[in-house]
Amino acid sequence: MANLWENDTPVRLLENSIGRGIDVPRWIDQDITPCDVAAICRGGCASGAYMPAVTYWQALETMNEHGDAIFEYIENCYGEIPLPTDTAMYWAGMATFYVSIAVELWATSVEDEISDKLDELEAEDD
Repeated sequence: MANLWENDTPVRLLENSIGRGIDVPRWIDQDITPCDVAAICRGGCASGAYMPAVTYWQALETMNEHGDAIFEYIENCYGEIPLPTDTAMYWAGMATFYVSIAVELWATSVEDEISDKLDELEAEDD
């Protein structure tokens, strides 16, 4: 299994099994790297692994621009929209709650795909 921690190539530039770049939703930084994905999977956004999700003004901006797509993504993954925690009972807190959930769901959904692609690239170099 590839070491995602050692790769800082933007994920969108890594081709998937059908020759297309790995899809990075518009509500995620388009320069997110495998190292970022590994950090998000290990500690979540709140660990500091993905600051745009937990910085109030950035999360608010993301929800204002992409909120419908984020809610749709979360609902498609969970089957429903989870209720925010008590600490997220104001709009900035709710924005960080939902952006974080969506980013963490996406990161865990592409972790293996990224690892497989990095393994392929490593095998080609050998």
